[in-house]
Amino acid sequence: MSRIGYSPIQVPAGVDVKIDGVAVTVKGKNGELNAEFHRDMTIALKDNVLRVTRPSDEQQHRALHGLTRSLLNNMVIGVSDGFERALELVGTGYRVQQNGKGLTFQLGFSHPVEIQPLEGVTLEADGQTRVVVKGADKQAVGHQAAVIRKLRPPNAYTGKGVRYSGEQIRLKPGKSAARAE
Repeated sequence: MSRIGYSPIQVPAGVDVKIDGVAVTVKGKNGELNAEFHRDMTIALKDNVLRVTRPSDEQQHRALHGLTRSLLNNMVIGVSDGFERALELVGTGYRVQQNGKGLTFQLGFSHPVEIQPLEGVTLEADGQTRVVVKGADKQAVGHQAAVIRKLRPPNAYTGKGVRYSGEQIRLKPGKSAARAE
């Protein structure tokens, strides 16, 4: 059984946490995040340490305990350090270009694909084949990265497409591999 919910969350200097019942607001150098949590969970701030407690040992309360703690921790990390997700474009002629706040992709289609960032997310073209998605909200950063990857997911036979940085693509053998036997 996991014990994530019992772990305290250290609030770094420069981060301001306000608790109003089940609503929590976290402010830091990277912005402000708000969230409402389940009414059964108790969130307390004492001496720059956030703690989450649960009312009973029921299965639902145990699950909510760890979830609430993880979401709070991600909020604190997001406003202090921020989150980042990198993507790579693999393929001949696949490239990206910064276009104001958004990006313009050439992905082998007959037309360029324009992407505008979600609220609270910044997009950066690092060269012609690398994209960096940054922001304070972990969910928004992951969603934006998934939207970009979905434009041209990696091909299972050639490996071409948009992939997360460091993602391993297992290539399938083509037709000629079956004939070689």
